Amino acid sequence: MTVSERIAVVTGAGSGIGRAVTEAMLEAGFRVALAGRRADALEQTAAGHPDALVVPTDITDPAQVDALFARVVAEWGRVDVLFNNAGIFGPAASAADVDPDEWRRTIDVNVTGALLCAGAAMRTMIAQRPQGGRIINNGSISAQVPRPQSVAYAVSKHAITGLTRSIDLDGRRHGISCGQIDIGNAATQIMTEIGVGSGALQADGSRMVEPTFDVADAARTVLFMAQLPAEANIPSLTVAAAGMPFGGRG
Repeated sequence: MTVSERIAVVTGAGSGIGRAVTEAMLEAGFRVALAGRRADALEQTAAGHPDALVVPTDITDPAQVDALFARVVAEWGRVDVLFNNAGIFGPAASAADVDPDEWRRTIDVNVTGALLCAGAAMRTMIAQRPQGGRIINNGSISAQVPRPQSVAYAVSKHAITGLTRSIDLDGRRHGISCGQIDIGNAATQIMTEIGVGSGALQADGSRMVEPTFDVADAARTVLFMAQLPAEANIPSLTVAAAGMPFGGRG
């Protein structure tokens, strides 16, 4: 199958890494379905591209997720790649102080939403002929080492690692591969929100301006994973800003 025949679904496509990955995939010749809550943001990402399909979707709603994949199959016949990317940073709090409602909201979006999208993708990939496909989960380096005051986000991203490994195992007999990319300090809006560019909270209580890297380079890395032949998979990959406090930040 040539790249121009491959069909991808990108969640959280309206901004940040999702937008950058969508643009990279379209440029590489993929047909891409853009999913996210805000139709206007999705339309901005699509920019009228003939191979872009905008499908506003709340990934925490099982019916909307199923409708997303049904729409893609109705339009293009199959799904070859899911970039499971949509997520929120959640509350800035420790386990001692986190608000239960904010905790549940973070888990609902980052974990349950990812599960619902992966499940719908797997069912689609199992039913289609030829069978199979690839799921790429956006973890975060917080799946390995948390930031201070980020318990909800850190737990949700650690859960993504379990989701990735389970999908890859359970999808094996159906020709479905799953890998995870953990991205650290790509220059996106969420990095601004947590103060990376102006002074991010460190483990010792200080604040430090951390280095970032171009989100387009993170997108190129996801694209590389998506373009692998079916015989190859990258189970886990970390790409981070050079010099960022990562290895010793915990």
